[in-house]
Amino acid sequence: MGEAIIMAQRHSNLPAAYHLGGTRFDPLPPMARFVFRGPADAQAKAGHAVGVQFPGTLRASSEGMISVHWQGPDEFLIIAPADRKDSMFNAIEAACGDTPHALVDVSHRNEGFTLEGPDVEILLATAVQLDLSLATFPIGMSTRTLFAKADITLWRQGKDRFHIEVWRSFLPYVNGILNEGSRGL
Repeated sequence: MGEAIIMAQRHSNLPAAYHLGGTRFDPLPPMARFVFRGPADAQAKAGHAVGVQFPGTLRASSEGMISVHWQGPDEFLIIAPADRKDSMFNAIEAACGDTPHALVDVSHRNEGFTLEGPDVEILLATAVQLDLSLATFPIGMSTRTLFAKADITLWRQGKDRFHIEVWRSFLPYVNGILNEGSRGL
C-alpha cells in the first residue's frame, strides 16, 4: 500500500502592515524570484524574454510588476508576479537556449516589503552603512548590501520609498532591527 506524501507548506515571516514612527512597513505579496547569471548576450536574450532590459551597474529596470536588479557583474535578481513563475522560467530558458547561463528559482528563499515615509532614510541608516541620500542613492538605484548582518537587496522606488528583499530566515531579525531603530524617530 502506498504512503501519503505530505509536502511542507511555506508560511510567510512577514508581519502585517504597520508603522515605524513616520515610516510605513508594507509586506509584498508572494512573488516569483529568480537569480540569473550569464554574459551580455544571455542577458539580452533573457531581458527580451521577460520584457525588461537588464540594467547596468547598481540599477533596477522594471516594467509593470516585473523588475530586474543588478547584483554583480553577471548576476541579476528577477522579480515577477507569482502566477508568472513557471511561464517566465520556461521563457528565459527557451530564449537563452545553448547560450551559457544559470537560472535558479529562489521564490521560496526571499520575502519582500516596502518602507515608505519621510523618515525612511534615517530608519534604514540604523542598519545600512550606505549614504542613502537622494543625491547619492537616486530613484531606480538597487544594490545588494548588508542590513546589520543580513544580506538584502535595497531598491529605491521613490523619494521616500524603498523595496527590500531579504532571505525569509533573516526577516524576523531585520524586523527586530527596524523596530529598535524606529524608537528614536
